[in-house]
Amino acid sequence: MPIEAIEPRRLYRQVADQLRQLIDAGEFGVGDRLPTERELAEKLGISRPTVREALIALEVEGRVRIRVGSGIYVTKPRQTAAAAVPAEGPFELLRAREFIEGAIAAEAAARVRPTDVERLDDVLARMATAPHPSPATLSLDREFHTTVTAILDNAVLVRFVGELFDQRVNPYFERLSRYFENPETWRLALEEHRAVRDAVVAGDPEAAKAAMRRHLRLSQQRFTLSFGETAAAGGAAVEEEASGATR
Repeated sequence: MPIEAIEPRRLYRQVADQLRQLIDAGEFGVGDRLPTERELAEKLGISRPTVREALIALEVEGRVRIRVGSGIYVTKPRQTAAAAVPAEGPFELLRAREFIEGAIAAEAAARVRPTDVERLDDVLARMATAPHPSPATLSLDREFHTTVTAILDNAVLVRFVGELFDQRVNPYFERLSRYFENPETWRLALEEHRAVRDAVVAGDPEAAKAAMRRHLRLSQQRFTLSFGETAAAGGAAVEEEASGATR
């Protein structure tokens, strides 16, 4: 069964389906190593992040095992039911948040009050001392974003932003985070949160929007580093890419 090109508009789940079919058809047996992420992207005609999303989905299902620095290996299917994979991948989710929360941050900058500043500073202070990765940092990250949203005095928006954030609390996103999140990525994210805070407190809507969108764009890019790259090198690459990005 030959590998067929995937149209760019297709989602990672179609890629996972094709790779699963190849495994089931015997193209790759248990213990075999799949082509590299780069090779799969070239053969399928799609981006490497999309391949990465598909591979993570297959690992969550128990169909492959990712060994950082070694490769992706086919594993024996589990006897238990596979974990449900969300319809949208993390990159699609973060892109949506980039647009939505960018607009919210701009409006927050126009409405910010002294009590809002106190709440933001309190969250940031707790974020600075929390160990990462951990459930505590995930909760604090969520709290920061909902605190920015709360400046608008709109409970619907606060709930909506919270629900968007909560979509990352699933086995799929947890597995992805396991590979790419570490104390260095948390340090970078904390700096980005502080930049959002500073722009909002300064009452500069355009700067607040840009800071929030930059943070969520960099969050996407941190998940696009190849398996096995160091956080330090990756952070520098991400920053360089972001500085040259235009939208």
